[in-house]
Amino acid sequence: MNNKSKTIVDVRTPGEFMGGNVAGSINIPLQEIAQRLDELKQLPQPIILCCASGNRSGQATAFLRNSGIECENGGSWLDVNDTVCQ
Repeated sequence: MNNKSKTIVDVRTPGEFMGGNVAGSINIPLQEIAQRLDELKQLPQPIILCCASGNRSGQATAFLRNSGIECENGGSWLDVNDTVCQ
């Protein structure tokens, strides 16, 4: 994962996001993904999605792939953070 060529979207709640997040990531809660689809389509792709455990980001990944967006489930934001910081 290279942060320079990908967009990281954290699908946790704003409260969770404020408690810690990947530097440079964007917070779009899972329940807002469908309503913000046009915004997501404008972001540099591929999009890496993350959350607390990988469950919510997996749901978002499936939805976005079905909508034609190049993305992948990064799993936990902590795992994505570790990868980006290497």
